[in-house]
Amino acid sequence: MTARYANELTRLSHTLTWAATTELDPLRHAIREASHSSLRAIGSGGSLTAAHVLATLHKRYSGYLAAATTPLEAINQPLDPSVSSWLLTAGGSNVDILAVAKSLITGEPRQLAVLCGRSNSPLARLCDQHPFIDLLLYAPHRGKDGFLATNSLLGFSAILARAYAAEYHRDDDWHDAHEQLAHLVRPDSSQISVWQDATQTLWQRSTTLVLHGASTQTGAIDLESKFTESALGNVQLADYRNFAHGRHHWLAKHAETSGILAFVADDDSRVAERTLNLIPPEIPQARIPLPGGRTATELTSLTAALWVTHWAATARGVDPGRPGVPDFGRKIYRLRSQTHRRPRVPSPRQTAAIRRKIDAASPRRDDPTNLDLWQDALDVFLLRLRSSRFNAVVFDYDGTLMDTRNRFDTPTPEITTALVRIIESNTRIGIATGRGKSVRNDLQRSVPQALWSQVLVGYYNGAQLAPLDDDDTPDVSHRIDPSLEPLVDLLRNHSALARIAHQHTRPWQITLSAMSHVPNALVWELSSEIVHEACPIGVSVVRSAHSVDVLAAGVNKLNVVNHLRDTGDNRVLTIGDRGRWPGNDHKLLREPCSLSVDEVSTDPSTCWHLGQPGQRGLAVTLDYLAALTPSADHLTFAPDAFE
Repeated sequence: MTARYANELTRLSHTLTWAATTELDPLRHAIREASHSSLRAIGSGGSLTAAHVLATLHKRYSGYLAAATTPLEAINQPLDPSVSSWLLTAGGSNVDILAVAKSLITGEPRQLAVLCGRSNSPLARLCDQHPFIDLLLYAPHRGKDGFLATNSLLGFSAILARAYAAEYHRDDDWHDAHEQLAHLVRPDSSQISVWQDATQTLWQRSTTLVLHGASTQTGAIDLESKFTESALGNVQLADYRNFAHGRHHWLAKHAETSGILAFVADDDSRVAERTLNLIPPEIPQARIPLPGGRTATELTSLTAALWVTHWAATARGVDPGRPGVPDFGRKIYRLRSQTHRRPRVPSPRQTAAIRRKIDAASPRRDDPTNLDLWQDALDVFLLRLRSSRFNAVVFDYDGTLMDTRNRFDTPTPEITTALVRIIESNTRIGIATGRGKSVRNDLQRSVPQALWSQVLVGYYNGAQLAPLDDDDTPDVSHRIDPSLEPLVDLLRNHSALARIAHQHTRPWQITLSAMSHVPNALVWELSSEIVHEACPIGVSVVRSAHSVDVLAAGVNKLNVVNHLRDTGDNRVLTIGDRGRWPGNDHKLLREPCSLSVDEVSTDPSTCWHLGQPGQRGLAVTLDYLAALTPSADHLTFAPDAFE
């Protein structure tokens, strides 16, 4: 009777082999991006169990809060955009995961990651339209799961555990988990036989109380999901101490219809034994011992849940892989979520622009008066932008012309083509970057040599300016700027800062790069405190996506704008990605006509992000450049641009 489900269990060993050997670089990179914030893991059905695995791993390794939620919860409980949001789905086609994806894309969280098992799914195609999404495509098994998640669930959970362990240099955690799992994914395992015998008395009772500890909660959650979804019986969950707070009363009133299944890990064995020994002897118990560390027991409790479902289904004559779905169930499954209605403004693009400003400046997104004020400010800014004639455009580099995830590549062909189009319209461009000659080399490989003289580069945040055809700039042989000189050793020798950041010193800039899993914000806070206490005149501390720069007096990206104005290009459009203080584009994007492709300032008069909803980075840069119309000696935006 359990043929479909039983056949899926025979593939668990193949899934474990896949999880232990598949390439994890994209997943590790996404985990690295998530490691500096709280995380919300979103899934439905079996993928909700995988979301619990992700949330548990994130809490354990990063130290930040994490929670697993359903799509409906995520849609109706918008969070601060700094919270990482991850969607987990094997198929990528159900209406709920698509609805929450569209909602989150519009909300533009700092990180949106999608772990999906199908590359040709509707969700994957949606993500392809929004390059800022971390689309993680992993197909972990041969053949599709049946009604219940089995191989996809174990596969997702195992690669997440392996990736977190590797990213946090805790490889022993994965080796321990793999060793324990290897004994449990084979149907002929002696341990499996022992567990099967221990659970047989439970299936004569209609209700199973599943007791668990902190590291075995995942298995309990999945068991409740599988028993309910396949109508195998009633399951109640409680950890050992919450069971003590009244949940034991169920047994006092329903002892004859109830049994206990207990997941017992090494770290909760004492409380488990003492609790279970107090249960009346007429109530059957099955104890599932799960040795190993917490990552191991999280995965082995999940694997145990897969087998327990099989044994209960066999005893009750049900195939959980094909239980039969009623017509009303299919209709319910296809219902669409109702998303939260927001106040309307003239267009989706302008709605998104206003929401970005409100998120940066105000805790009250839903205040109609607030919306009206921001709409008025946007109208004034758009009027100024559309009526201006530009003869120069100054860009930030990383995050604006280069995706920060691929920052050591050359600009994409699309970006290069757009820049060349601007230059060939007799418009000068400036590049304001925190980097040095690597930018010169990349641009020289991308931009035709005949146009190099039209490109002004401001290296090290505007410390040195030179046209792109100047191979002698930047020159780092200068002595360190006097305003920075006392700070070099202060920063390098600070015991706390030295443990969390690498330091690179140039004549006008000290760059601090956070070590793995250290939040960039912490490096900025600590270095700012050190600089503030030293009181050097004119020195500033700014942040990019990947580092913190301590800048000498007089150094900032506005130097590029001012140089262009001094040489006759007095109508300048500026475009960057870090407009919110202390971002390194904050001053650059305070110009009257300034556009952000990501973070915006709280200033209502400028630094607006006018990209389409759910877009940021290079896609928005290309959108802006496509909207510019060249004339004889200037560029303009069309009267209906950004509607």
